[in-house]
Amino acid sequence: MPDTNRIVITGASGVLGTAVYREFKKALQYQVVGLKNKSPASHLVHLDLTDKEATKKKFEEIKPSWVIHCAAERRPDVAEKDLAGTQLLNVGVPEYLAELAGTLNFTLVYISTDYVFDGRSTPPGGYTPESPTNPLQHYGQTKRDGENVVLEAQQQGAKAVVLRVPVLYGPAPNNADSAVNILVDIVRDQLKEVNMDDYAIRYPTNVLDIASFLVRLTDLEARKVDTLPPILHYSANESFTKYDMCKIFADILGLDNMNHIKPVSTPPTGAGATTRPYNCHLSTAETEKLLPLQCSGFRQWWEEYLTSSSK
Repeated sequence: MPDTNRIVITGASGVLGTAVYREFKKALQYQVVGLKNKSPASHLVHLDLTDKEATKKKFEEIKPSWVIHCAAERRPDVAEKDLAGTQLLNVGVPEYLAELAGTLNFTLVYISTDYVFDGRSTPPGGYTPESPTNPLQHYGQTKRDGENVVLEAQQQGAKAVVLRVPVLYGPAPNNADSAVNILVDIVRDQLKEVNMDDYAIRYPTNVLDIASFLVRLTDLEARKVDTLPPILHYSANESFTKYDMCKIFADILGLDNMNHIKPVSTPPTGAGATTRPYNCHLSTAETEKLLPLQCSGFRQWWEEYLTSSSK
């Protein structure tokens, strides 16, 4: 039988996984096991999730009540260059974890993405959990396929929920670990000219807020076992292009000159360009029936974070 207070976080060395791991540790009532693959972090447990035998053995040993599956290939450009590896990590691994959820009786939370939608005709109020998916590139396709295998296991009796999130930001050891955080470095490096997306609309969401939500979600499920819907959305509602975000960072940093960044108001084209959706706004109405979102204000959080990190 699983330990009712034992939580496993996969991908616990990533930006989201780190935030989730720390939030559960901070909650005190949980025994938290963070899993890593390549990270040198000594407080995390090494496990190759693509090794089914090793994964089953480790999970039987841990006996978790919840598994928060943050590990994934999350970079669309990398996904296009490693089709098989991305398929294995984004589809094969969650499929096996969902199988284990059924046999070992834990609840699986599969972290997915807004890129399962094409963003071409965004419904008023955003895509709902029931909206038809239509991913535009391999990354989105594998995350959609990962959703499907988890939902199939759920229909066969496994306890699982899909949590879709948009582009993420928050505390990170390296800004390059986040598609939003890296923009701070781009704004600061005024000697390097870059083209910046001023086309696609994003809804950047803080990993600290998602981590807090997941802790509250596990507590809710512990009290009301059958209340979780199969798919939930978590997203902030402030919308920006990447160029908009760069302007905010430049203003916070007191940089008047942003001439090295050229806004591009058309979709990416040409050899090597990875198609990205225009506007994948996620409706959070169903989620808010369960719990309040408590999302950070984008500019306010960055003002506080950049000020504190510069001291």
